[in-house]
Amino acid sequence: MKPAPFAYERPRDLDAALSMLAASNGSAKIIAGGQSLGPMLNLRLVQPELIIDISGLTELKRADVSGGELVLGALVTHADIEDGRTADVTRGAMRAVAANIAYRAVRNRGTIGGSLSHADPAADWISALAALGARMTLRSCAGARTMTIEAFVVGALESALQAGEIVESIHVPTRSASAHWGYAKSCRKTGEFAHAIGAVLIDPAAATARVVIGAIDTAPIVLTDAAGLFGGRIAADYKERFDAGIADAVLAKAGIDDVVQRHIHVGVLKRAVQEAAA
Repeated sequence: MKPAPFAYERPRDLDAALSMLAASNGSAKIIAGGQSLGPMLNLRLVQPELIIDISGLTELKRADVSGGELVLGALVTHADIEDGRTADVTRGAMRAVAANIAYRAVRNRGTIGGSLSHADPAADWISALAALGARMTLRSCAGARTMTIEAFVVGALESALQAGEIVESIHVPTRSASAHWGYAKSCRKTGEFAHAIGAVLIDPAAATARVVIGAIDTAPIVLTDAAGLFGGRIAADYKERFDAGIADAVLAKAGIDDVVQRHIHVGVLKRAVQEAAA
């Protein structure tokens, strides 16, 4: 298959890109790395009248630490993070996640903003960044607004992006010295999308835990106060206190009726908890 005919523009700066997007009245698509949009165009799952190529916009390639958080422009690639070309305020968490996204060819071209914009619950960044407590800034001609990752993803392949908006930047908090990180996923073979993801950020010293269950048929499950999974409190023995039965109940409440699927998700989440405790 080949894509349906479309017009192509490569704007000189972000303001020009936003103006083009606003003028399109919803008939345009943004392309950067093209790792998600390219196949969708070829399969004619989307047929935009205009493609706006933002891959040359330097404003969206920033990667710096400001106000105690890492600010990543939407065009930072997975490989940029994997190879350490960006600062790492997560003490290795983001580098490890990036290194296990698809294949190196995809990581070279795929962007963090593009992955989030696609809003696939099986994509790594959605679950990982939600667990890390990241926020994102969306921009349009009307201005900018900031929201959490979990608020941005509203369903499978559905985001909070409004007409004329693009993802401008991602803001990742500094991981505290006492916080433990665990990330696990289950794939049928290396490089494929996951069919279960578990991500945890647990801080026994602060008695807090953020837990994300991803790669489900809707938006990932984000537990910002996950003490219930650990017997009601977060302490140094959280690995032993992890309650698989409660995790299963959380999945059932989210509408996952298949017992086997819940078992897989609980198993992957348990692996993430074990990794955090290691």
